[in-house]
Amino acid sequence: MVDTLPPTQFEHRAPSRVAVLGAGISGLAAALKIRELSPQTDVVIFDQQSRPGGVLGTVREDGFQVERSADNFITTLPWAMDLCRQLELGEHLVSTHPEHRRAFVVWRRRLHPLPDGFLMMAPSEFWPLATTPLLSPWGKLRAAMEYVLPPRLDEDDESLAAFARRRLGREVFERLVEPLVTAVYGADTERLSVLATLARFREMEKKYGSLIRAMRAQKGARRGGTHSGAKTPRESGARYSMFATLRFGLEQLVEEIVARLPQDALRLGTQVTGLARKDSGWLVTLDNGKAFPCDAVVLAVPAYAAARVIEQLDQQLSQELAGITYTGSVILALAYRREDVGHPLDGSGCVIPAVEQSPLLAVSFSSQKYPHLSPEGTVLLRVFAGGARRPDLVAEEEGRLRTLLRSEVEKLLHIRGKPVREWLFRWPAAMPQYEVGHLERLRRIEERLQRWPGLALAGNAYRGVGIPHCIRSGWRAAGRVLGLPVEDREFGSSPF
Repeated sequence: MVDTLPPTQFEHRAPSRVAVLGAGISGLAAALKIRELSPQTDVVIFDQQSRPGGVLGTVREDGFQVERSADNFITTLPWAMDLCRQLELGEHLVSTHPEHRRAFVVWRRRLHPLPDGFLMMAPSEFWPLATTPLLSPWGKLRAAMEYVLPPRLDEDDESLAAFARRRLGREVFERLVEPLVTAVYGADTERLSVLATLARFREMEKKYGSLIRAMRAQKGARRGGTHSGAKTPRESGARYSMFATLRFGLEQLVEEIVARLPQDALRLGTQVTGLARKDSGWLVTLDNGKAFPCDAVVLAVPAYAAARVIEQLDQQLSQELAGITYTGSVILALAYRREDVGHPLDGSGCVIPAVEQSPLLAVSFSSQKYPHLSPEGTVLLRVFAGGARRPDLVAEEEGRLRTLLRSEVEKLLHIRGKPVREWLFRWPAAMPQYEVGHLERLRRIEERLQRWPGLALAGNAYRGVGIPHCIRSGWRAAGRVLGLPVEDREFGSSPF
């Protein structure tokens, strides 16, 4: 459908110059969409980093291909796939290896398969849940009671932890839901908003009265639309068949967007220190003391950075943006000889519950998901740590950090030899935390934005942390500053 964005002063006249603050995927997507919708508009992108792409980036060394942050994106949301096709990258899309589309959960220092059909927060099949060693008999009985528990029908927000315990019980929450959700959001599930992250499960509860009943109904509907005799792949955790990456790394997205922008569009190594209204336009203040006049501005930086930039412009909006908290993460990529790894690695990775008291959040078996990422005879693993569970690790001394994480993963996967290569990436304050009340905060932010035509927000701080959501937010911001309707397949008419 087509959503009409709030009118701006550019509704009948495209801006001649737009400043985009932030050269991550959200800002780049916004700049490309502005050029697509209004080719005569001059777009200038400012970023204090020396390279575009933000957290997205790919290291290619000695036959290994290592992502600095995200290593794939979900394909059931259209925006990343649409952008890849627009950039003529469709032939470079690679899906996960079909033989390794399952996840493991660590319990008592051992890897156990996540029950087949358990998708983030609900079982689509009960027998695998009834037979898993991950739950005690009481935990299984409590989970089965979810089928008859009365639903909550109000619209009030609650934490994801409270929701999962209320519907499925403490064991399912601690041993299944918490590690899966933490691996995605790096969040404290006691504070994470269920409505801002996994609202579909609350909707399932209200519509069907039970998550189990909802999953069975949806599974029946899918089976009814499948040709008889067709075999549906058994998956658990994330629906790995619904993920894809690019053959030469996600940096391809960045490179292809930059190649389609004017050569002078990027102003890297430049920090924006302030923003002010000037006549009918804007004045962007830079750290070199110069000012950049423009007709519209897209703030595609973290919410705390946007808050600093607009502090003198709108203190109330600045405070709302500053109220979005962040956590950081650490990724240690490790390459081993295959013969040195004792575990069969017959899956896509494992998640580690908080009750295990491990410094690890998750381990991705990267070259099992995507075999082209490492040379033959080797495996590539990516170890995730930090988040709200262990924020101290982001600032840990490098030698101790490497030793700690490497030791943990080597014990888990029965690795005997030393790694043949290592890469360490730190991302402080990179993951926004959608805490309870997040949607109400977004409503207040949206109200304040109406006071500032020609100003738009984009990024992962608002309505989704994944690559598709970031791209979508950039496109929406482009439409807002141009005063043009943009095609949007989901989410209604929010301007960011």
